[in-house]
Amino acid sequence: MLSSLSSTFQSPLSHPSSSPKPLTHLTTFSFHPPKPFKTLTLIRSSSHMIEKETAETHRPDTFLRDSDGGPSDHDSVRSRFEKMIRDAQDSVCAAIEAADGGAKFKEDVWSRPGGGGGISRVLQDGAVWEKAGVNVSVVYGVMPPEAYRAANPVNAAENGNFKPEPVPFFAAGVSSVLHPKNPFAPTLHFNYRYFETDARKDAPGAPRQWWFGGGTDLTPAYIFEEDVKHFHTVQKNACDKFDPSFYPRFKKWCDDYFYIKHRNERRGLGGIFFDDLNDYDQEMLLSFATECANSVVDAYIPIIERRKDTPFTEQNKAWQQLRRGRYVEFNLVYDRGTTFGLKTGGRIESILVSLPLTARWEYDHKPEEGSEEWKLLDACINPKEWI
Repeated sequence: MLSSLSSTFQSPLSHPSSSPKPLTHLTTFSFHPPKPFKTLTLIRSSSHMIEKETAETHRPDTFLRDSDGGPSDHDSVRSRFEKMIRDAQDSVCAAIEAADGGAKFKEDVWSRPGGGGGISRVLQDGAVWEKAGVNVSVVYGVMPPEAYRAANPVNAAENGNFKPEPVPFFAAGVSSVLHPKNPFAPTLHFNYRYFETDARKDAPGAPRQWWFGGGTDLTPAYIFEEDVKHFHTVQKNACDKFDPSFYPRFKKWCDDYFYIKHRNERRGLGGIFFDDLNDYDQEMLLSFATECANSVVDAYIPIIERRKDTPFTEQNKAWQQLRRGRYVEFNLVYDRGTTFGLKTGGRIESILVSLPLTARWEYDHKPEEGSEEWKLLDACINPKEWI
């Protein structure tokens, strides 16, 4: 899901029995800073016009509107969530640069004429990282019918030819995909987001809807049980502070979501994932999302420090590239965040930023049974309980 992030920004799942809750695809980052331009470029999506992002030269204190939770309203959920995601971006980027030992993030700042904007950071070709992207965005907009149907495939199928009116929305989130060079060091993806929709034109007076979503998941090429157990333990500890049912529920949700149907295997070894979450107190969920985002460094960086300098062979690297191919397949074929970004005319560099610099596909490749490569594949086919 850095799709707009690459991402991968993941889309919320909708429940047939509840009000439609369209997904957002928030976070954006790019490989190279876009050149500033004076006029707006508009992309037509059906009858709705999507305004393109504009490059900015300065990072603002907030992307919120003054009239809607801006600098004068520090206590609003929107304001506190924006502060959280920007703090998380800073802390993760600092940890990534420290682990790399030399490479620095390139930063792009952008705004949208309809409201909001974002900060995109990418580190590429470092000593440790092949590509690392950490993005935040705070966006106001209107979701066109095509994006609504991409976000809500269940409702769209059940309602047949029903064509909803465009839906005003607010979305804020942090999203990241981190691809290390060493095949024994795992890829990490995380994103945490907050989403609101206002009443559609065909439903005046309808109440504002809100929900939280996100997760953190690990995608190694080789299994080191101490690493996987450490990672899942940090996820469980974050969940247990709020509800002991969260970790088993969100762990299974993660295994089910990152499923490559045409391969009958998962993208990686899971973690936690949740979406469309609004059946708890809003303050509790804001604290929960904050705790999860703040746990990323503790869950991941110790693993990188253990594995980043491990000697490896060309065979190890080739296997990593094959697993990166699976990563690409999931993001391009199944990730609803990527679909949302493409259907809403987002920046291609931002939508595809989660993809690795290199990947590999071999015809009919099958690892030898019992090998370390086979053990990883078996765990992706048959999800395990790691703790």
